[in-house]
Amino acid sequence: MINFKQKELIQNFFKEMQQKFPETEFVSVTESPENPADLWINITALEDENREEELIAFASDKTSDILLDYGYYITIMTRRNTEGIGGMKYQEIFAG
Repeated sequence: MINFKQKELIQNFFKEMQQKFPETEFVSVTESPENPADLWINITALEDENREEELIAFASDKTSDILLDYGYYITIMTRRNTEGIGGMKYQEIFAG
């Protein structure tokens, strides 16, 4: 599952993302179906297509830095329908 460093990176990444894109909401963190070592940060999709493109560009830069600096592949997945998405929820990532 998620180790301490991954959790810390996800927390910092999401806080930075939310400062720039306050309309985003954290849904969960899940393992990639292709590779359980890869993590997906599931967030709510943005209504504005231009803002979503900005978000994707921002996330690409940040997640590339994480991969190069720490060796962890973490990406975002924007979701329009968030029902039934498993994984670690907000309280598990950001509590304590």
